[in-house]
Amino acid sequence: MIFTDDRQPAHVHAIGHNGEAKIELGSPTRAPTLVWVRGAMRNTDVRFALTEVAREQAAMREAWRRIHGEETP
Repeated sequence: MIFTDDRQPAHVHAIGHNGEAKIELGSPTRAPTLVWVRGAMRNTDVRFALTEVAREQAAMREAWRRIHGEETP
């Protein structure tokens, strides 16, 4: 999920029934990174979220640009 009122750096929120993870989107030369986990999100769910964000990194960076009207670093 990308919130419209979020600020740089470009990131997404992976929300599960037991918690939430904030994942920075990285750059074309840098992989996404975990910023924080809140709640009781399972490690397997966090790893899954990181894997999916990495797989869809380019599309998510483009979505961030469309929503926020700015280039990601």
